[in-house]
Formats: sequence, C-alpha cells, structure tokens
Amino acid sequence: MTDQASNIYPDLTPAQRIDGKAFAAALRGDVAEGAARFQADRGRQPGLAVVLVGDDPASQVYVKTKMRQAAEAGIRSFPHLLPGSTSQDELLQLIAALNSNDEVDGILVQLPLPAQIEETAVIESIDPGKDVDGFNPVNVGRLSTGQSALVPCTPLGCLLLLQDRLGDLSGKKAVVVGRSNIVGKPMAQLLLNANCTVTTVHSRSRELAAECRSADILVVAVGRPEMVDASYIKPGAIVLDVGINRITRDDGQSRLTGDVDFEAVSTVAGAVTPVPGGIGPMTVACLLRNTLSAAQARAAR
Repeated sequence: MTDQASNIYPDLTPAQRIDGKAFAAALRGDVAEGAARFQADRGRQPGLAVVLVGDDPASQVYVKTKMRQAAEAGIRSFPHLLPGSTSQDELLQLIAALNSNDEVDGILVQLPLPAQIEETAVIESIDPGKDVDGFNPVNVGRLSTGQSALVPCTPLGCLLLLQDRLGDLSGKKAVVVGRSNIVGKPMAQLLLNANCTVTTVHSRSRELAAECRSADILVVAVGRPEMVDASYIKPGAIVLDVGINRITRDDGQSRLTGDVDFEAVSTVAGAVTPVPGGIGPMTVACLLRNTLSAAQARAAR
C-alpha cells in the first residue's frame, strides 16, 4: 500500500484482481455450446464476415485473433482482406453483398479505415441485424431507448463483468470517464439501462477527480496512460480500465498499461481490472456472443 493511501485509508486491504481472461474463456465456452445447438437446428454454423482494408499491423493481429477464436467457438468466418487502395464504393458493394448473404449473420469491418473511406458511411451501410459491433445508428437508437439491440462489444464486456461481481446494479453510482461513440457513450447508456445513477466525465469536466471519487463503479476509457491514480478512487469502488497504451520504460523496453495506475488504485479500490488480461479478452468474446445472438434472431425471423 502506498504511503498516500495508507495515511488516508488505514484500514483498506488490497483490491481484488478482476480476471477478464478467465471470464472471457467461460463466455466463449457458452457461445460454443449455443453455436453447436444452432448448427444442429439450422444445419449450418453461425457466420461472421470479417473485413480488413489495408495492412495495419495491429488490425491484422486483431483480425487473426477474432477469426481463430470464432473457429474455436464453432462460428464460421468469412474473411475479406482488401488492399489499402480499396475505394469506398468497392467496400460498400462488398457490404451490400454480405448483407444479402444468408450464411453471414454478423459483419465486422475492422477500424480504422484508410483515409479515402468514410467510416460513418460504412457503418451506416451494415444491416443493423448483422451489425455485431453495435455501431449502426439503428442499434445506437435502440440502446438509447432501452430496446433490444446489438451492443458495442467492449461496453457489453464491462457490463457482464460488473453483473458477475455485483449482481443487481440498481442504485449504484457509476462514473464513466470518456465519451467516445465506441465505449464511453454506450457504456453510460448500458449502466443507465441497468438502473445505475450515471455521470459521464471528459476532458472538459471540472473537478474530475472529485467526480470519480463519488463512484461505486468507475469505468475509464480515455487513452491516457495511468491517468487515474488512488486520489480518484472511492474506497471499495469497482474500477474497470478500458485503456490500452504502449509506453517505453526507463530501460528502453516497452510495456502495455491502461488508463489506470493499477498498483496505486489497487490500494483503494475493492476490485480492479488489469491491463492486459482485463477488458481486452472480453471484447472478442462479446463479439462472438453478438454473432450468435444475431444468428439466433435471424433464424427466429
């Protein structure tokens, strides 16, 4: 325990480590069982089309991971690896074909896209029923009005971890740090739908640390390495670190870290996710969950 934390909160014990990797493995197991039942009933596997434009190294790694885990879960992948020179019209034509392909239940277009392609146009072109990223405005609207929707994978993974640890979230004070369309906004909406009292803070917010200290649940997604330290944390709070940043150590080697100073926050929080091994594995597992859900919904229709 740091001197700062031990002086302010002398009776605290170290936070529990939330093992997102283990939870994600169990979730993928559940998806595999559901996919096997789907195949037995429908005579085919759930299908996930993965579209990658260009040769961004990080995106290539993400796509390979997603396709490998999809195969392990009994989901058929339809990979489309396109050159970086692909035009927006060419990509939209491919998505139109995937929308009409009955063997494809989910469509994932790996972001970011090359400069010549407008991401909004691509996202809006995906059939909302196959939008396993949950970014299409139709799904965003459904989420905001409390309707059934395909939900962005990272916020969904956070919600599942919170429900596993806390059960009913009703009445909990939740603070979301960050307001992106991918994490911050849908995370706040999911928590609101779960009957939390929700505050969203961001770079223009005043008294940021004080707002965070009011939270029973703190979700941090800002892309700033180790920004949140012990002074931001209410004793016993649950802290989910969505950030993933690569920083250079004093010895010249690089390491991954989150937006939360894990060691410092662990002296005050009740539980906290590590980076890596926390939210990251949940994102891919929830992508597979969304694909199965999309397949089941399409079959029911």
